Amino acid sequence: MEKRSWPLVSIVTVNYNQTDATLELIDSLLKITYPNIELLVVDNDSPEADASRIRQKYPRVILVQSPINYGFAAGNNLGIMRAKGKYVLILNNDVIVTPNFLEPLVEICENNPRIGAVSPKIRFYYDPQIIQYAGFTPFHPITMRNRAIGWRERDTGQHDVEGPTGFCHGAAMLVPMEVVRKVGMMSYIYFLYYEEADWCERIKKAGWELWYTHRSLIFHKESISTGKESPLKVYYLTRNRIIYLRRNVNGINFWLGVAYQVLIALPRNALKYSLKGKISYVKAFIKGVGWNIFHLNDLSIFENPTL
Repeated sequence: MEKRSWPLVSIVTVNYNQTDATLELIDSLLKITYPNIELLVVDNDSPEADASRIRQKYPRVILVQSPINYGFAAGNNLGIMRAKGKYVLILNNDVIVTPNFLEPLVEICENNPRIGAVSPKIRFYYDPQIIQYAGFTPFHPITMRNRAIGWRERDTGQHDVEGPTGFCHGAAMLVPMEVVRKVGMMSYIYFLYYEEADWCERIKKAGWELWYTHRSLIFHKESISTGKESPLKVYYLTRNRIIYLRRNVNGINFWLGVAYQVLIALPRNALKYSLKGKISYVKAFIKGVGWNIFHLNDLSIFENPTL
């Protein structure tokens, strides 16, 4: 791609109590070869980390300070609202990028206007030869679960392909601003987890394709904000899996999905966590299901914010 054709990419990342990690991400972004970016960091009112250090060290970074913690979806939306690029790159603050990761993502979108989002190959930062993501399978229409292709496999090139995928990955996802203007931004209702899957589903329904490419590579530290497993994570995954079902599944599969969550998933997970003595996890799972019961008639669940 000719240098003169490199469009502006707005890179958006959300910081919450992880200023050191965010600074490490910025350090890696300053070494990339793509010449035309703007970097926006949204601080979600971090109570335990001094986000002003970001501005002090990197005064050219656009620091958007939210008055409260709106969560991952709304935090990214605040950045998207300020973005000026032809493309917006949603990037987790707990990733480290490789120097030439951005060119392939932009090239793919520039060469194919049908692409609504594209994600790179993701490996684990602390085990850098092991794959975290090489595409996603579609969600099962009843269980609302899917699988990351290549998950925990040693990377020997077995997933060095480029093309459509079930979903892009929220840790790194390039989206044309034209798509954002037509589809809207991430739904605020999710707060944490499933928001990018819902966004991808809306992009697909609007007629665009989702792609994965092996030619772009990043490394992910994975869940440094909420931990690999925690009651908070269990709560939001449970709550939002059902919200996703309510927003995106219709007909008989919707009712089968509801039955699966109530009659199979809830008892199974309650038993699993009880046997492990993790009563707080049981409570989190029940709370996630209960939230949807108490908000059964809440129409705000179906709203989509727009630019």
